Order: sequence, then C-alpha cells, then structure tokens
Amino acid sequence: SATFVWHDPDIDPAVLALAASDARVSAVAPRKTSAGAGSAACDEQQQRHSEQLVALAKQQHAVVRLKSGDPFLFARTSEELLSLRAAGVPYQVVPGICSPLAAGAYAGLALSDHAVTFINAAAADGTPFAWGRLRGLGGSLCILMGLPSLRQICRALMIDAALAGDTPAAVVHAISRPGQRLVTGALAALPDLVAEAGLGKPSVIMVGAAVAQPARLSWFDQQPLFGKRILVTRPSHQQASTAKLLRGCGAQPVSFPTIAIDAPPDPARVKQAIDELSHYDLVVFTSVNGVTEFFEALLRADKDARALGRCRIAAIGPATAAALTRYGVRADIVAKTFVAEGLVAAILAQPFPARRVLIPRALVARELLPNALREAGMQVSVVAVYQTVTAAPEQATRLRQLLPNIDMVMLTSSSTAEQLLGLLGDAATAALNGITLASIGPITTATAKRLGAEVAITAAVSTVPGLIDAMANFEAARATVAAPPGA
Repeated sequence: SATFVWHDPDIDPAVLALAASDARVSAVAPRKTSAGAGSAACDEQQQRHSEQLVALAKQQHAVVRLKSGDPFLFARTSEELLSLRAAGVPYQVVPGICSPLAAGAYAGLALSDHAVTFINAAAADGTPFAWGRLRGLGGSLCILMGLPSLRQICRALMIDAALAGDTPAAVVHAISRPGQRLVTGALAALPDLVAEAGLGKPSVIMVGAAVAQPARLSWFDQQPLFGKRILVTRPSHQQASTAKLLRGCGAQPVSFPTIAIDAPPDPARVKQAIDELSHYDLVVFTSVNGVTEFFEALLRADKDARALGRCRIAAIGPATAAALTRYGVRADIVAKTFVAEGLVAAILAQPFPARRVLIPRALVARELLPNALREAGMQVSVVAVYQTVTAAPEQATRLRQLLPNIDMVMLTSSSTAEQLLGLLGDAATAALNGITLASIGPITTATAKRLGAEVAITAAVSTVPGLIDAMANFEAARATVAAPPGA
C-alpha cells in the first residue's frame, strides 16, 4: 500500500519487487560510513534524509523507509523518527533481522552458543572504534561496516584487544542471497584471504567462538541450485512465480522475457466461440495462458464457468489443470505425458468420444492435436484467444550484456527458445558458450536444436517445477563427477 518506498542501497531487488506497481521506488544516497569520515558530512547527510522523509509525508505519500537489517541497530533510525515526531508525522516501526544474526543463521555459525558483541566499525561521528575496550571480553564479535578497514581492524584486534593471530575469524558476504560467500581463517590471515576471494560490501566480520565451532551448520549454500544465475525467458506475468521457485532452490533468477502475451487477432471469433459453447462436447486447453485468456474473455462477456455447461474439459498437464481450478473448473481429462501426443492419446481413450471440440489456444501452435482429433472423426474448432509477441530487437543488446554473467537459461516453450535464439542471431553459439540450456520438454528441445543450440537438460516432467527439478538433478550429478575421490 506504500506510494513511496525509500530504501537503503543494498536492499535485494526481489524485496523491492513487492512494492505496488504504481509506487515510486528510490534508493537513499549511500551513507559516508568509512572510519574517519567527517562527522559534519555524515550529520548533514543524515539531516537531509530526515528532512526528505518529512517532505514526502507532507506530500501525502504513504512512505516505507526500508532499511537493511533491523532499523534500530546502527541505522540512525532514531534521528529520522525524531524529525517525523517534531513535524507531527505519525509512524510505525517494523523490526527486522539484523545482519549479524542473519549471517550466523545463513552461514551456519551458531552465535547463540556464546556471548556476542555487536560493533559498528564506522561510528556516526566518524571516529574509529576503540578496539582496546574488547580486551579480555571473550565470546564472539560481530563487526558491521568494517570491510573497507578490515586490515586495520584485524591489526587493532591483535594489538589493542590482545587477540591471538590464530583466533578464528570469518567474513560473510551478501547474506541470505544466492551470491552469499563465506571466507574463514585465522585473524592474522583474514585480510589477505578476503582480498584473494574478492569479497566486497555488504559483508559482516565475525571473530571468535562462533567461528571456532567444530562443524559449520551450513544449509543455505547446500541448496541444489545455490548461487546459479538463471535467465528466465517466460512472459513478464509468469516471471514472479518462476523466480520464487528458483530462489527456493538457492538460485538467482535473472528476468528476461523473450515473449509477451497479447490480445487475439480476432476478438469477434473468440466471442462467437463463447456464445456457441453449448454446441461443444469437449473444450481442450493446451497451456496456462490459454486458460487465463479464455476465462478472461468469458468474464468480459458477462459469463462464468457455468457457460461451459455439459462440456467436458481436457488439459495438457497438471499446471494447466491447476489453472482451471482457479476458475472453479476441474479437468475431466489430463494427459499423462504433457505434450500434444499425450493429450491426443488421453482424449481418444475416453469411452464416449466427443463430436465437436473447441481448442482455445495461441495463434501459433503445433497442429498435431487438432489434426489428430479431426482424423479421429471429430469436428474441431481452433480459436486463438491470445498471441505471443516477441521482444523488441533492441533487447538483443541487453541480452548480450546479461549472458556473460549467466550460468543457465530456462527454455520454457518453443516460443521462448525461438525468440531467444532469434535475438542472438548468428552470434548465438558464441554468446551461449559455457551456458547450460535447460528445456521444459522434448518439443522445446527439438526446436532449440533445430535452430542450432545445444540443450544440456530436457525435463522429464514438462512443467516449470519439473524443469527446475531436472536442473537441480543435473547440477547434483555434475558436482558428484567433479568431487575428488573420497570427498
């Protein structure tokens, strides 16, 4: 419900995507937090932040000031709230999970087993922390905003706080994200190890007992697709559901819709089919998009599922059948193999064959299904309830920029395969070199191969969850082959 989301710079884009489509989303200028930064500059910047919040509220915005971690841990939230209170602006505070606790949970470092001290390495007034205060403290240290000064901090911990050079230490980078990385080592060696690993912000430094435990309780980086950057080529309205599944496997989805769903070329023909539904014995749905567009057309005609009357309903697979249930319709026939051939077999196996069949589908699709039903003596009407439109040619530049950082590409239909490869043109082989192509099923694989692409994964179950399972199994098998003997 927020009309303005004002967020810290390091908020995950997946979180920002939860904002309303008409909300303004803007990043706060990065705060000057490095040790030694002038306190006056920090204070002036913070004052501007507070004034901006008040100004947004007085413009009648419902503002979410989105902070990284918990708003009351080293976030200068109190200053912003005091400004709001002084201006008479009401506010609510929602607590978050602070980064040290998230780092412990996601990196498998049990902070709860020991005394823990949280430290801000970059104080609000710009003065460095007095590390000698930690002498003899024990337990675990969690140091925030210290990565730019890591070498100085480790030296101060050994000299001023009298910690041994072999004290266990770690840096956790990009906590809870698919790019999360953990570097561990002795305190004295940690700066070189982190530099070698190329870790940057955001990161949390952890020192002491939590890092010293005999076994790390890791789970996040054990997910089947952890850290894999996967290009999702589905239409925009199907990106979010796919991205959610990928994140659940530890992957980092990268959105690049190669096609979009558009209105049918002949709306009058769609309306005619809806008006004549009582003439049909069987309505056959071959995709989720077909279900959605058909029922949206039904609603626009001031009708609902009752208009299907005595029609039996067939679906090409469980995803399409599930889409039907959202409109209160249960499929009578669901193919056992989720391709046109499987749907033909399922329909022809029915004891009472249909005479008149309606297939609401995309404008361009395989003709195997209607042709096979006609050969079986049925009268078949194919009605385009939508058409796919391709990505603009200028998107090819963005695609070529994305691909060097992509590990896998999901091909979820023949259309997505055709458009992806069409955008790349003659450069497709070179651009996709080293990238794993994963196809939702044999038809899509055949399309990609016909266009010259090498497909490494073909899902046995032709659904998006089935494709993601196939990708996870592929990575597990590859990891097993790569593992050294005895590992």
